[in-house]
Amino acid sequence: MFTGIIETLGRVKSIRAENTNKHFTIQAEITPELKIDQSVSHNGVCLTVVAIQNQEYTVTAIQETLQKTNLNSLHPGDLVNLERCMQANGRFDGHVVQGHVDQIGTCLAVVDQNGSWLYTFAYDTTAGNIIVEKGSICVNGISLTVVNSQRNQFSVAIIPYTYEHTNLQNVRAGSTVNLEFDIIGKYVAKLLGK
Repeated sequence: MFTGIIETLGRVKSIRAENTNKHFTIQAEITPELKIDQSVSHNGVCLTVVAIQNQEYTVTAIQETLQKTNLNSLHPGDLVNLERCMQANGRFDGHVVQGHVDQIGTCLAVVDQNGSWLYTFAYDTTAGNIIVEKGSICVNGISLTVVNSQRNQFSVAIIPYTYEHTNLQNVRAGSTVNLEFDIIGKYVAKLLGK
């Protein structure tokens, strides 16, 4: 389980295809603290560390993960948001994030608000996912608060710290992002048959 509080940025060093899988080698300052078989969130996608060498480690994404997330659009040099799984004795700063992306969203607009940024994203409502005003949403692994909820889109306000320390700094209109909707909302919707 994760909290959506990004620890650091990693940089994609290489991508190797093997059958329908892709192996991503990431360079990150947290690499010396990682171990084989550890779960790490990459843009909100929980992936298992399979190899470590110096300041770089490798994770593998299977075909289903590549189809349901934006990992398939990564290239060497791209930045990825990284978060290690939450420790049982840790502080819970974000919200419950599983690292299981529900769907891809598309950035519609980024508005500079002279001290913060307003990002608007569209998503496919036919998947049954819901958002509520002032509720939680996970965008590329970042725990955020919804400030404007509409039928098939929502906005989030980004403070300078988040902008500078996540890959939202590279998200523009037309960019795709990974979305994980609030797990409590998903269970409530399921129980109510929506």
